[in-house]
Amino acid sequence: MTIGNDLRRAVRGQVLASGEEGFDRARAAWNLAVDQPVLAVVEVRDAADVAALVRYARLAGLSVSAQPSGHGATGDVEGVILLRTGALGGVEVRPEERLARVGAGVRWAEALSAVSPYGLTGLAGSSTAPSVVGYTLGGGLSWFSRRHGHAADSVRALDVVDAEGEAFRVDADSDPELFWALRGGGGDFALVTAVEFDLHPAPHLYGGRLMWPAERAGEVLAAFREVTASAPEELAVWFTLLNFPPFDFLPDHLRGRSMVTIDTTFLGEAAEGRDLLRRFEAIGGTVSDTRGPLPVAALGDVCAEPSDPAPALGHAELLTGLDDAVAGALLSEPIAPLVSLQVRHLGGALAHPVPGGGACGHLTEPYSLYMFGVTPGPEATAAVETRLKEIAGKFVPHTSGRKPYTFLGVGERAAAAFPGDVLARLRDVKRARDPRGVLRANYPVLG
Repeated sequence: MTIGNDLRRAVRGQVLASGEEGFDRARAAWNLAVDQPVLAVVEVRDAADVAALVRYARLAGLSVSAQPSGHGATGDVEGVILLRTGALGGVEVRPEERLARVGAGVRWAEALSAVSPYGLTGLAGSSTAPSVVGYTLGGGLSWFSRRHGHAADSVRALDVVDAEGEAFRVDADSDPELFWALRGGGGDFALVTAVEFDLHPAPHLYGGRLMWPAERAGEVLAAFREVTASAPEELAVWFTLLNFPPFDFLPDHLRGRSMVTIDTTFLGEAAEGRDLLRRFEAIGGTVSDTRGPLPVAALGDVCAEPSDPAPALGHAELLTGLDDAVAGALLSEPIAPLVSLQVRHLGGALAHPVPGGGACGHLTEPYSLYMFGVTPGPEATAAVETRLKEIAGKFVPHTSGRKPYTFLGVGERAAAAFPGDVLARLRDVKRARDPRGVLRANYPVLG
């Protein structure tokens, strides 16, 4: 327990070392299929605690990996000190500047609740459970990215602690290279304790989910292709095949059944949004339709993704198109034992380079594909792994090989998220700013 005692002398926050009571619970990732063989877990109190921890790790020849909540964990943290930043809270909204500032422990649900009354929004994703900082460091693909681009490109400034244990503020003027790397390159370059980001107008928001039995998937996919071919940037439409497990907590009409859904948001009036989606209303057999005016604070309700930790595996790809061959592959056979297969419409602002933008860059691919399966035991894990490989293999001729950073899966590398020149630049930043490897992201750029 030497490291635990040493850490308790170095920081004021809670410290749990291997072998101590509560350690296994403290080191757990949100994805319970991921084991995190860390040396210790430190729940810091404030930014000064972060700096003290980094200085300790640097002198001890150790590494620190930050996780507010464990989303995005890979298990590649053997012998590392796990930094929990959940106590770094606080949301400041300056509506007249369309600006928000949040601590590293703030989750999107809290941030959106704070900005919603002002008719503004941040660029949150399908789930509001992840932290704003962790999501944004990986680029951040939002419901509103077709209109406003990656969340990382809305960042104005970050409060950081570098690999020397020095705390300072980073923006486009003070340190342009570090500012670039932190906006989409992951958390490998500095520990972020707070972030300031632009808010975007959302005086009216329309959205929700349409659901049909899986037998309607062909009709729904055909409508999805038509609608997304001419969708304005304010409209986001996602197509999902769902295979609901026979869990008791699910309602009778979903338990053990396969469904197809359209999840959507529209930055505008409800009447216009409904008109843009009229094509889907021609499809009969609707099981449910939750669309309507939507408060920004309720954005996480659209997909209603699970918010509790569970063991799972996922796999993502970027699709170069959605022609008949891709559509046929999507519908060729049931997705079981996977829980979901989702196609998101990208394009819009995501497809264009941003002057002064971050390492997330732009995405020329018009659609993304994401598959997900629950793995409660070894047998289920093997079955899900096999199915993920089988389905991904069918799309190889129609994928670019690149993946969004925040959609990287367990066992994948940061290199898959970046073009070669961007990866080389990120590696140069890492070597220059952290030559001893004191800081470790979920997906290290030198890995």
